[in-house]
Amino acid sequence: MISPARVAAYEASMAVSAGRLDLSDAVAASRRALREDRDKALAADITIGVQRWRASLDHLITHFARRSIDRLDPEVVEILRLSAYQLLHLTRVPASAVVDDAVNLTGRAGKRSASGLVNAVLRALSRGRQPVRLKADSTYVSNADTTQPSVVSGFSRTTAPRDVASGFSRTLPARPGDPVDRETALAYLSITLSHPRWLVERWYDRYGFDATEQWLIFNNTPAPLTLRANPLRNTTEELIAGLERQDIFVERGRYALDALIVERGQPLSTAGLDEGRFVVQDEASQLVTLLAGARPGGRILDTCASPGGKATALAARMPEAGLLVACDARSRRIALLERTVTSSGAKNIRLVQADLLKPLPFARSFDCVFVDAPCSGLGTLRRDPDIKWRRREQDLPTLAAAQLTMLHHASEAVRPGGRLIYATCSSEPEENESVSAAFVSTAAAFVKIDLRHAGLPLPSDVVDGNGHLRTYPHVHGLEAFFGAVFARKSGL
Repeated sequence: MISPARVAAYEASMAVSAGRLDLSDAVAASRRALREDRDKALAADITIGVQRWRASLDHLITHFARRSIDRLDPEVVEILRLSAYQLLHLTRVPASAVVDDAVNLTGRAGKRSASGLVNAVLRALSRGRQPVRLKADSTYVSNADTTQPSVVSGFSRTTAPRDVASGFSRTLPARPGDPVDRETALAYLSITLSHPRWLVERWYDRYGFDATEQWLIFNNTPAPLTLRANPLRNTTEELIAGLERQDIFVERGRYALDALIVERGQPLSTAGLDEGRFVVQDEASQLVTLLAGARPGGRILDTCASPGGKATALAARMPEAGLLVACDARSRRIALLERTVTSSGAKNIRLVQADLLKPLPFARSFDCVFVDAPCSGLGTLRRDPDIKWRRREQDLPTLAAAQLTMLHHASEAVRPGGRLIYATCSSEPEENESVSAAFVSTAAAFVKIDLRHAGLPLPSDVVDGNGHLRTYPHVHGLEAFFGAVFARKSGL
């Protein structure tokens, strides 16, 4: 019988590759299809791991199959990917079980004629089987007899100490001896560290080899679970104490004072989330709300508010008489936003379904307007590795044009003297600095505020030389976020 976790991982991977579901929805669907927590976690680990390491997996599959990926049936490709991932990254699982399940899964998928190929490729891979982990100093090492939690709760893996680099050193591009050798460096960065070539070229040209390598390793490392205490339900100290009573231990974030990084335990299995005691929110995302100031004004508009982490954080810091209007375009996003707001206990939030690509139905009456714009998401590849395979370089101008339109529409709701805040979770200048500059050049009523001199409760380390909020994986150990603040001139 084929392992239920592998069947679920196969179906989820097929859905992602076919574009039917994004990774988070595919993982959620796989979890619903399984009964055992261990199977749910293993299926998620495999599905996410395949997306994280897809380029290196495809390179090895191509080598051992002696044919390109596009010459294989999609079903066979996914079976080989998920099986190769297990062989190379989950080495506690017996190789024979992985190979046998893969062959049986090939027949189940109606591709029995490819069973011999699948068997041969995976047996070749298993002969060079090594545990894979990446250190912060950018070198390959083994997991050295340690137990490390996977990207999702409930599944862990233990591996024997081995020299990972030796396993496929002649097959995967090696780390270049001379990082200035562009072609060798890009082959290593894009294939061995598994990122799209076009994106690696951009980062290599902007930041150099070492920073790019650190960034890619950051993206390939499972992200910790990060929480923010909801002050309407408990203080941060009360939340920490309450979690410890349930054997859940956290450490504080380095930059966002309310960020709590889970070190041990499963907070999502407690009642705390449903009771609104905390919100799951990345540390870099938490920094964006600080752009509103120590105490936000009396009327705030959050134009792209779902899932609601930013809106509920702002509402908790507003005067009781204040009003926060939270918007999103799609009904599904509004429903998610409503659940977050309800559980938070915030009484000063009102929800409005509105599309920021069109003029908003509001007067020029808000003290602060947020545009946390839909973007490429290229700053969040650690948490959403499927994005790197869905995005194309040619997407960036289209996204930037839409973001500039949104920013102009949002600006019409800012009162004289009020602030307009623009943020993305993108790494790319087309969506960040270029949109900011284009807005200032076309919106005569607004000036850009230099965050170095704005008196905001924002760590100086995350403000760049242009006065923007800017976080980088290789500098801050955070996802790549951007923020800019504009002020409407008085009387305009």
